[in-house]
Amino acid sequence: MTAVIVVGSGIAGLTAALHAVASGCHVTLVTKDVLDHANTRYAQGGIAGVMFDDDSAAAHLHDTLVAGAGLSDPDAVRVLVEEGPARIRELIEEGVAFDRGPDGALVKGLEAAHSYPRVLHAGGDATGSAIEHALVERVRAGAVRIVEHAFLVDLVVDGGRVTGVDLLVDAPAPGGSPVGETARRERLKADAVILATGGAGQLYAHTTNPPVATGDGIAAALRAGVAVVDLEFFQFHPTVLPAHSADGAAAAPFLVSEAVRGEGAVLRDEQGRRFMLDVHPDAELAPRDVVARTIADVMASQGGRPVLLDATGLRPTRKQTSSFLARRFPTIDGAVRERGWDWSREPIPVTPAAHYFMGGITADLFGRTSLPGLYAVGEVARTGVHGANRLASNSLLEGAVFGARAGDVVTADARAGAWPDTAGFARGAAVPAPRTHEAGALAFTRAALQELLWEDAGLLRDADGLTHAASVIAGWRARAADAPAANRGTGEDRAGDEDQNLLLVAAGLVAAALARRTSIGAHARRDSVVDAPSEATAEPALEGAAC
Repeated sequence: MTAVIVVGSGIAGLTAALHAVASGCHVTLVTKDVLDHANTRYAQGGIAGVMFDDDSAAAHLHDTLVAGAGLSDPDAVRVLVEEGPARIRELIEEGVAFDRGPDGALVKGLEAAHSYPRVLHAGGDATGSAIEHALVERVRAGAVRIVEHAFLVDLVVDGGRVTGVDLLVDAPAPGGSPVGETARRERLKADAVILATGGAGQLYAHTTNPPVATGDGIAAALRAGVAVVDLEFFQFHPTVLPAHSADGAAAAPFLVSEAVRGEGAVLRDEQGRRFMLDVHPDAELAPRDVVARTIADVMASQGGRPVLLDATGLRPTRKQTSSFLARRFPTIDGAVRERGWDWSREPIPVTPAAHYFMGGITADLFGRTSLPGLYAVGEVARTGVHGANRLASNSLLEGAVFGARAGDVVTADARAGAWPDTAGFARGAAVPAPRTHEAGALAFTRAALQELLWEDAGLLRDADGLTHAASVIAGWRARAADAPAANRGTGEDRAGDEDQNLLLVAAGLVAAALARRTSIGAHARRDSVVDAPSEATAEPALEGAAC
């Protein structure tokens, strides 16, 4: 029986595990936290798919390609939109209760850059949570071995193929110590490994991602020499509640779904002017990169203060608006009111925040990577679906479609012993080696790295800022390499290893952003070279790099 390790427990990992079991594999699912703690759980907006007779796969494909700014792989997008409906129906069979109208029909939702309201929701704005819950229940009830609180230290490579994973597993000690106080190193062997470790939102000072999103899968792939590409493309969500409440008290950033704008909410500056009308014909429903950068520009013009999201006009009266918001967006409504705002009466402050990594491990249409036996699915993978800018609500769909594809072929691949020719796998800009930094440089902390990336490699970049970031990151990495083992990531200290993963991925992101001198999609450079159109579609080459 083919032994498969799945690392990650979002929609991509859970789907891959279920399909691998169905194809006859012995599956061990490894997750960094508890089983249901993944980015999927936090997805509000929904899942896009062609589920209505007056929609078409051709239209969904067109919308995805347009949003991707010409850098999406049409073959990958075609797989996404043609197989998406079957995966959505499978989710329904697994118990996901998508919202339905009085007639029992699925409720349609419109989001930015979609030409048709094809987005499905569950629980109003709790789609990810509903999907995560249903899939976790199925995995727990099935023949999957589950290892929780297991941090991916590295891939195990032998004879030119992946043969397992090294983990740092937190577990209660025999005497009853709580999780986190004891840890053991563990090596799991397998015929194949499917990485579904999610993104790296913790690279940035402002993010919608949970603390577990530290780029562990991408970093492990880089250390193993696996092809990685498009790390310059990081999507920033336009509308996130700032890290404070109405009275100024600290609060965690909270995403306000694009679906709110899809229902008619508008963006205003602090004088009340609706500014997106002057920027794009689709106004608030322009592609996310356009909206996020415009918000950043407006914030800069008003001293860095947030812009305002105005949902007060969604119904004829305040009472109707209040009732509608509570019913349609119960999770968001609760978070907004908990912070002291009544968004049925007044606009609420919002800012952009790092949201989704569109680059990652280069994967083919079945999740295969440049390392035999290794697959990558979900946000950790670069399938070519998203190009330079992800279309809203395609992320959950991608996880379901490509997670299923990887799970379906892994047994046949293992038995055949064949693997695609890796010479054609796209690679991005080489990650530079660590180097000594000048004396008196900033001391490393995760917060310092996050601020550096936010300022120099965030919504807007230029050569000066990126060069500065590259220099600082290289110095931090050199210091870490020279530090005593007790003071750096060694596979014995999860936080230290996470920091090293973030530094390695940050180095890759900055190198890729420097290499792509033209602005396209989510990669916006103030000093864009407008006379070199070939660079906008070129795939600069990314070598795996040692820490």
